[in-house]
Amino acid sequence: MNTKFINAKVLKTSDDHTFNIIDGEVWVKGNEIIFAGEKDKGPSKTADESGDPIVWERTIDCEGNLIMPGLKDAHTHTAMTFLRSFADDLPLSDWLYKQVFPREGQLTEDDVYWLDILGIMEYLTSGITSNFDMYFFPQKNGKASNDCGFRTVQTSGFNDFGSSIEEVEERYLAVNEIGPLQSFIMGFHAEYTTSMERMEGIAKLCQKYKSPCFLHNSETEAEVKGCLERYGKTPTALTESLGMYEYGGGGYHCVWFSDEDFEIFKKHNLFAVTNPCSNLKLASGIAPVKRFIDEGISLAIGTDGPASNNALDMWREMYLTSTLSKVREMDAASIKADEILYAATVGGAHAMNLPDCDRIEEGKKADIILIDLQQPNMQPENNIVKNLVYAGGKQNVLLTMVDGKILYENGKYDIGFEPKDIYKKANEIIGRMR
Repeated sequence: MNTKFINAKVLKTSDDHTFNIIDGEVWVKGNEIIFAGEKDKGPSKTADESGDPIVWERTIDCEGNLIMPGLKDAHTHTAMTFLRSFADDLPLSDWLYKQVFPREGQLTEDDVYWLDILGIMEYLTSGITSNFDMYFFPQKNGKASNDCGFRTVQTSGFNDFGSSIEEVEERYLAVNEIGPLQSFIMGFHAEYTTSMERMEGIAKLCQKYKSPCFLHNSETEAEVKGCLERYGKTPTALTESLGMYEYGGGGYHCVWFSDEDFEIFKKHNLFAVTNPCSNLKLASGIAPVKRFIDEGISLAIGTDGPASNNALDMWREMYLTSTLSKVREMDAASIKADEILYAATVGGAHAMNLPDCDRIEEGKKADIILIDLQQPNMQPENNIVKNLVYAGGKQNVLLTMVDGKILYENGKYDIGFEPKDIYKKANEIIGRMR
């Protein structure tokens, strides 16, 4: 479908992690942005070599609202929607081992399919156009996402409680063959849940397929102390010593970092994916975001799963990434809003190996959102970027487009499923486990 957005404010991204806003138009041909600029300055593009003009199936008058890149949820466990608000107010260890793991063991492949769709609906309402997922049954996860027309990157949650290196490899190959909206990057759950033999197996797969590697890394102080006791190294130093980062990658959470850990992340150009809501709720700590930025370490932002957050809402993640960092540093000027918005868009896209989905520019994929500026929380327009980070919310998301298709608009979904049917499925699944 060819879509022209007119009378819009367009958020343009600069390489120095800043933004500027122009009044203009965005043209989408198929799944690609072919123009993003000022009105009347667009090229005379044609639909094909015959010279026939583009037929616009739809022209959307944005009425002065903002077109921007979709937000990227760079760490999540989507199908954990079934445990939303089920196991709250517990320490991480009890939450994970006494509540989460026992019920996850009861999930079927079909359960994961329906629970993923519930999560995708929430992503769309939040203006999220792609997610970086770690969960069971990756092929089913990929099918659910593909059926909805959503863009998902997956990594393995491999650990000592099931599966095998051979299955990880099989899933890697299978998901990467589903279609252009689905991809798989190597990884595993965490050092504290995975034996040395299994970690070495993942490292070999990373090298075989020249894949980045991602894992939960230094989420809690206890995790780091335990790794030091077992191996005499932090999780970052241990995984580097196994050869996991020859082709990049990164870590989720990255709260309790040593000086050596920072140097390793710089050396291998790794991504630090911060998850402030989950870290607050589980009392894990506050990530050293300012130091990541100051030392040139690439930053991305994720929600973590809906059992530890409990929302899939990148707006409050952006707000907390900034404000918690200011409190950690005891310096209100330590973090700029532009850096946070950059991490939530470009940073996430690059962490997920989606370089064509990071900006509103010609030649990029049409993963874009339309933001309602005509609401009280967006007025006055003193600084739109700061408004997005410090005042923006899901209520401002008018439209979410993924790969050139509008999947969510004005409260309505176009994903091939009725919301009431998905809600019924989710309640049946958790009801079976009580």
